[in-house]
Amino acid sequence: MNPNPVPLLNPVFVALDTTHPDYARQLAERVRGSVGGLKLGLEFFNAHGPDGIRPFTEMGLPVFLDLKYHDIPNTVASACRAAASLGVSILNVHAQGGAAMMRAAVDAVKSVSPSTRLIAVTMLTSLSDEDLPSVGLMPPVGDQVLRLASLTQQCGLDGVVCSAHEIVTLRKELGDDFMLVVPGIRPDGSAVGDQRRVMGPAEARDAGASILVIGRPITGAADPAQAARDIAQSLGITAA
Repeated sequence: MNPNPVPLLNPVFVALDTTHPDYARQLAERVRGSVGGLKLGLEFFNAHGPDGIRPFTEMGLPVFLDLKYHDIPNTVASACRAAASLGVSILNVHAQGGAAMMRAAVDAVKSVSPSTRLIAVTMLTSLSDEDLPSVGLMPPVGDQVLRLASLTQQCGLDGVVCSAHEIVTLRKELGDDFMLVVPGIRPDGSAVGDQRRVMGPAEARDAGASILVIGRPITGAADPAQAARDIAQSLGITAA
């Protein structure tokens, strides 16, 4: 059984985008009373592998392992089976891998950890309408997101990663139970960085986001713990 169910009260997952395990653990400990979960991605996993993930799943906070698998169905199924065995709460694949790949991933994850949520990336939030023709897709981005999110739901996954600006459409079309994990969240005054489609935490939550992934506005702050508390308070959440 997964020891870390996805939270309902605090939707904020802090993105620990670093290769330094001690620094990542220190950050996690500092903000744990003010966030609902942790996100670890390719940068950290490539540096430390599965053994690097386990200390975070043992902290008592849900962990989103953001590896965006995209390969043939058998390879993705094997990768998802191994990742789900780490006790993570959320795992993801690329929806553009297609239906057979996503269904194989669902079967693999549920065979190991039925409580792990499997979600799919639709379109990277760094992409805009102007970028799509160069990768063989037709704009607007929102149409591509809806098409891929609908396919994801049909394949039995729990939700998608999407930008804040697709929340309302996806919530309307795919229902209240479909998980919408939203990166590119930027509190007022934060730098946008390499995200193209961004929104504030309260606005995204009120639009229907399930989980808000926030990295640099917390981890890059002079006082990450205070930054996390400020975001929690902006959402009406009492932080520790």
